[in-house]
Amino acid sequence: MKILVIALSGIGDALMFTPTLDKIVAEFPDAQIDVLAMFKGVQDIFEKLPNVSNVHYNDFIKNPKMQSLSFVLKLRKKYDVSINVYPSNRKEYNLISWLIGAKKRLAAKYIRKDFSNLGFLNNVRIPENDLQHNVETNFKLFEKFSNNKKIEIPALKIVLENEDIEFAKNFLVEKNITENDLVIGFHPGCATLKNHSNRRWAVEKFAELGKKLIDEQNAKILLFGGGEEEILKQNIFSQINSANAILVNAATLISSAAIMKRCNLFITNDSSLMHISSALKLNVIPLIGPTNIHYIHPWQTNYCVASINLDCSPCFFYSPKPLICNRDDMKFKCIKELSVDYVYQIAKNMLGK
Repeated sequence: MKILVIALSGIGDALMFTPTLDKIVAEFPDAQIDVLAMFKGVQDIFEKLPNVSNVHYNDFIKNPKMQSLSFVLKLRKKYDVSINVYPSNRKEYNLISWLIGAKKRLAAKYIRKDFSNLGFLNNVRIPENDLQHNVETNFKLFEKFSNNKKIEIPALKIVLENEDIEFAKNFLVEKNITENDLVIGFHPGCATLKNHSNRRWAVEKFAELGKKLIDEQNAKILLFGGGEEEILKQNIFSQINSANAILVNAATLISSAAIMKRCNLFITNDSSLMHISSALKLNVIPLIGPTNIHYIHPWQTNYCVASINLDCSPCFFYSPKPLICNRDDMKFKCIKELSVDYVYQIAKNMLGK
């Protein structure tokens, strides 16, 4: 059997599919499992997993449409089963699944805008559940196709190879971080597509929190993020203005993850690194505004959500619509009103335990 995992929606979503990948291997140990990805971080994660045979990578956002169509058609009729990783509520993803043409095309049936996004092009489906974690939805989706429903859902999986571990060791030595230091990671970024940058906690608040943790807990603060997030990191670094604030720059996502593994606590927006911190079994404080926490809370690790739990939250559900706020008093109040003192107290309690 040849199975194609269509993982186009993002790095965190890809990680939340890895428990289901374990189930596929357990159910069909002789199957060839390939992955279709359009983000380099997703490619990095799946290429290192031992049971993935091939990762087909194409940047559907940047590459010309005809080039992408040609890429997809080269995969046509080569697979018995395809799986649209949850969430993937976009007509483009469903069209890609249909064009690839597997006999069994697995995908969720979405509560919102399923028909207009051509969800009917998939033929093995389960209903979306707003109270269910993404990991559980992916798992239940494959359960509908398979026969064995007794496998316990495992943890998220990320593979750190020797070169990544060695890179992290060298980084820690270079930055004079010892085994006795209290190390706290910050990730101030998150995805930016569809207005998702409005899920970010303010840079100034990260900086103020960093100062408190350095002054009162003698912590060393590692600042993570890549691409356009470099500006956020630099801004926080400058505002903290302490030798205990340290910028993390790594060539790959996996190398960053190897450094993250040293953190005693990780404080992050709803982002890919939040899910990597889960895979690494870190203590995590997710800073949550409009997102449905049922979907994405850290999986099988110790965590405490920082949220002010407004009556209008959550308001972000899976659909192609951009993230908007309908409040009259303050747009995105759910994340803007989240205070430094509140997050600090959560951090202090978690460190005390």
